[in-house]
Amino acid sequence: MTEFDYLIVGSGLFGAVFAHEAIKKGKKCLVVEKRGHIGGNVYCEHRDGINIHKYGAHIFHTGDREVWDYVRQFTGFNHYINSPVANFNGEIYNLPFNMNTFSKMWGVSTPHEAEEIINSQRAEITAPKNLEEQAISLVGRDVYEKLIKGYTEKQWGRDCTRLPAFIINRLPVRYTYDNNYFNDPYQGIPIGGYNAIIEQLLAGCTVMIGTDFLAHRGLAEKAAKTVYTGAIDAYYEYKFGRLQYRSLRFETERVEAANYQGVAVVNYTDRDTPYTRVIEHKHFEFGNQPVSYVTKEYPSEWKPGDEPYYPINDEENRKLMEKYAALAHDNVIFGGRLAEYRYYDMDKTIRSAIDVARAELE
Repeated sequence: MTEFDYLIVGSGLFGAVFAHEAIKKGKKCLVVEKRGHIGGNVYCEHRDGINIHKYGAHIFHTGDREVWDYVRQFTGFNHYINSPVANFNGEIYNLPFNMNTFSKMWGVSTPHEAEEIINSQRAEITAPKNLEEQAISLVGRDVYEKLIKGYTEKQWGRDCTRLPAFIINRLPVRYTYDNNYFNDPYQGIPIGGYNAIIEQLLAGCTVMIGTDFLAHRGLAEKAAKTVYTGAIDAYYEYKFGRLQYRSLRFETERVEAANYQGVAVVNYTDRDTPYTRVIEHKHFEFGNQPVSYVTKEYPSEWKPGDEPYYPINDEENRKLMEKYAALAHDNVIFGGRLAEYRYYDMDKTIRSAIDVARAELE
């Protein structure tokens, strides 16, 4: 006889939301987490009164009112609006691409002037064959050369001319003086960090941290059903080969300054700077501490043992994923970015988990 209704592999947003919904229905859940803490990639470390986003910046934004209300039942959210800047060889530009960007780049002051320049540059590309040509056809050569090319090549580890055009289907261009990166009506950072949400989502569950399910598959016998949020190819022991990812390396340091860079996120868009962005965590929560913590993000090729972050969404990997997805059976629910081999924003992960839980539990 099983001890639990559900074994949930992974304590990130998908697994934690599913667990919460199951507990509300009176189910018993065992949550198994490979890392030494709960929360997956939204986990925060607390140092000197500052919540440090250990696995990169997580800025909550959504247009889904139900998801917004769902997360706010666990904690309040502040009014943080993401307004990053780009540093190109010491030149500072506002993101997303807007009139502040174009005014700095070309000395223009009206939307008409900016649009004329961009349209004239876009016209040089008629049939994009790679990411470079696609980007130029969308935003023009100047914006591409300064704000897209270097960052993208670092992110993907290859020249833009070697990347497929479909990676960029659209690029936001705003002919207004608006530095709000997201268009979503609901935005902010949870007060006290994401841990406060995860801890409440997992209340009532039995949680095992520092436990790799794939090395202890016998745990599945403790539950009637498994919810698996890890890498799907690993679950099936790489039967068809390994799916490919890009990974990240983080370097976090304490700086003896109350304000290191003046904004939470700075993207370094030149190719020579080895990191893609620098995060100053205190600015997510309007901190006034006398010290600060900054994190540099270094993209890297993924290899076994590294944390997978970004799926390589090309034809080869899509076909491989289809083979793994065809193996799925009724006794295991696969959910989340690794199990589905797709990039999810946080709100989309929560929405998916809610929908899957409702279908399963109701």
